[in-house]
Amino acid sequence: MHPHTTAPVVLDRREGPHGEVVLRRHGDLLQIIANGCFLMDTSDGRSERLLVDAARDALDGRPRPALLIGGLGVGFSLAHAAADPRWGRIDVVEREQAIIDWHRGGPLAELSGPALADPRAQILHTDLVTHLHDAARTYDALCLDIDNGPEWTVTEGNNSLYSPAGLTACAHRLNPGGVLAVWSAKPSSTFDDALRNAGFQQVRAEEIPVARGVPDVVHLGVRAA
Repeated sequence: MHPHTTAPVVLDRREGPHGEVVLRRHGDLLQIIANGCFLMDTSDGRSERLLVDAARDALDGRPRPALLIGGLGVGFSLAHAAADPRWGRIDVVEREQAIIDWHRGGPLAELSGPALADPRAQILHTDLVTHLHDAARTYDALCLDIDNGPEWTVTEGNNSLYSPAGLTACAHRLNPGGVLAVWSAKPSSTFDDALRNAGFQQVRAEEIPVARGVPDVVHLGVRAA
């Protein structure tokens, strides 16, 4: 049966500190909805995998680079990173306990179970903006997949992530020569300019064509060595 010929079925609904988060099944797909806004589903994952690969390829070949994934989502980025032996430590920051629960023994465990069993991988239950400003750890790559990108945030607090102060915090969390990769549901030349203004080098965007509408995009920038 085609996944969109039946009505979605809500599997879990939680009221968290940032509003409502819903997991639902629509045919063969699992979907995450936040505050009534569709965030992502399990239909594809190409752009989430590109997010991780593009960051790795932009690095300078350093051994076992440390990776921070901002946003667990349906687990595509985590699963892809854990399947690559070239990565070292893999931290995933997720602020919604519901999403973490759906991966730990819930319906999304079928995607992320092997990755969560990987000793390199760790989920950090915290807000990404807080982690970037307060954590002592540094990384070689930051792969951020928050809301729907720099110009389409679901919660107001995430706007600060793409502000000059937020991008400066990203740069401070990166080791010299480290890479910032940001997923977006649409291209943004304004965000490319913001990366350059924050001191990032080799700024570029990679597009992922989609069936309908504008392409998904991964924006990339490298911290000065």
